[in-house]
Amino acid sequence: MFEARLLNSYTFKKVLDAIKDLLNEASFDCSESGIQLQAMDNSHVSLVSLNLRSDGFDKYRCDRNLTMGMNLGSMSKIFKCSSNEDTVTIKAQDDADTVTFMFEAKKQDKISDYEMKLMNLDQEHLGIPETDFSCVIKMPSGEFARICRDLSQFGESIVISCTKEGVRFSTSGDIGSANVKLAQTSNFDKEEEAVTIDMQEPVTLTFACQYLNSFTKATPLTNQVQLSMSDNVPLVVEYQIPELGHLRYYLAPKIEDDEN
Repeated sequence: MFEARLLNSYTFKKVLDAIKDLLNEASFDCSESGIQLQAMDNSHVSLVSLNLRSDGFDKYRCDRNLTMGMNLGSMSKIFKCSSNEDTVTIKAQDDADTVTFMFEAKKQDKISDYEMKLMNLDQEHLGIPETDFSCVIKMPSGEFARICRDLSQFGESIVISCTKEGVRFSTSGDIGSANVKLAQTSNFDKEEEAVTIDMQEPVTLTFACQYLNSFTKATPLTNQVQLSMSDNVPLVVEYQIPELGHLRYYLAPKIEDDEN
């Protein structure tokens, strides 16, 4: 028997919104320690990794390891039927071919449940090596979303360059070029507005705007985003899900053809 309960469905809705454009379907791996999801996006360019710890749920029970393949579009439709404050319980039998979502309204005696068919998905788990990154940038998630959105109007790829002076986002296209430079903030009054850079050595890498913009759909989850970069390894864009876990996106840098 598997059962996981969250006091409000808002968080889960936001997680789904953040991944459903990249993934049509995915396997949720449930174990004693929590729920994990790992999948390549539909075009096999980026990787999505979600981790929800069992102790972040209001109630969590997993008698034996269970893998539930789900269509994320269908799941999103089900969650749209709930209001943000509803308590959500996800239930499945050990060898079931369906999963049940139960929403309980706090204000009135209303309980709705939706049953969804599970899918058999052949998804191989990719070992993600632990990397010591050359640069780790923490910045307001809203600011990162805005920079990606603004720059994507000028070019198809964004160059992220990290030095001890700060971090620079730049692009160029038919209209011209655009640069946004952020220096490390010295005042830590408001942690969520801080820009911090932990740099071992400078890094400059190029990434596709389209994917960065998809990743920023996770912005509503948290105030801060963490970007980790090293030469020749994928960028990691990490959003913490407060008290529950994290959502990470991995994106390989573009190899420039015209390097001179």
